[in-house]
Amino acid sequence: MVNFNGNIQETSGITIENNRGFLFGDSIFETVKVVEGKVLFAEDHYFRLMASMRICRMEIPMRFTLEFFEDEIIKLTESLPQSKAYRARFTVFRVGDGLYLPVSNEVQFIVTASENDQVAYQINEQAAYEMEIYKDAYVTKQLFSTLKTNNKMLHITGSVFAQENGYDNCFLLNSEKNVIEALQSNIFMLMGNTLVTPPVSDGCLNGIMRKKILEIASAMPNISVEEKSISPFDLQKADEIFLTNVIKGIQPVTKYKKKSFQLHLAKEIVAQLNTVLNLA
Repeated sequence: MVNFNGNIQETSGITIENNRGFLFGDSIFETVKVVEGKVLFAEDHYFRLMASMRICRMEIPMRFTLEFFEDEIIKLTESLPQSKAYRARFTVFRVGDGLYLPVSNEVQFIVTASENDQVAYQINEQAAYEMEIYKDAYVTKQLFSTLKTNNKMLHITGSVFAQENGYDNCFLLNSEKNVIEALQSNIFMLMGNTLVTPPVSDGCLNGIMRKKILEIASAMPNISVEEKSISPFDLQKADEIFLTNVIKGIQPVTKYKKKSFQLHLAKEIVAQLNTVLNLA
């Protein structure tokens, strides 16, 4: 089942040959976690979506309020087989004819969702998670790199590279050869008592979970937080590295090249995150 423009139906019925999201990647999306009928971080997701629509010069319908955003997601999840948690995606795309220049800036939306068996955020301390740097393409340092658009070819080919070479994920570099993110996550690196993450100005996704981790870590008495560029050489100097997104929460990295990493701070942050969200 899907929610297409507010209607719950078996399929969207969208014809892809005239769909701008399919033809030109003219669409943006938010991936959210729904737990027991509540959209986690709903306000943050909503305001990021609205900001992205403005940047992309899309017309924002009057009905696109925070309540509308939440209600349309919950409307779909309530129509699906019962589950305590869901992974949902709210996609907005520009409609109408045109080539690169659209004839209209009006939009439509579609919500899709699937069951998620993880309610509270968890870390599997026994699971190995090895990463490598993906070097075949680079993320540019510009505004559109920070948005969740349907232009994800770099992340797709990077995922194929990781699978073909036996890695669990890859670090992505920007055009200045700094490490900015992973294939589907923001990154954090602990060096001593300093937690470092790349600034959004380096080209990384302006992640919702990234923002929450920064808030939690900044309040920890023995941890200082810095947003600064990370070089590939810094990775091997780190004591701990972990990845973040709203679906997984925190994913510790156990190995990069010959360096193995400890797992301490990530566990503390996950515990606090679950407490803040009443998921513990």
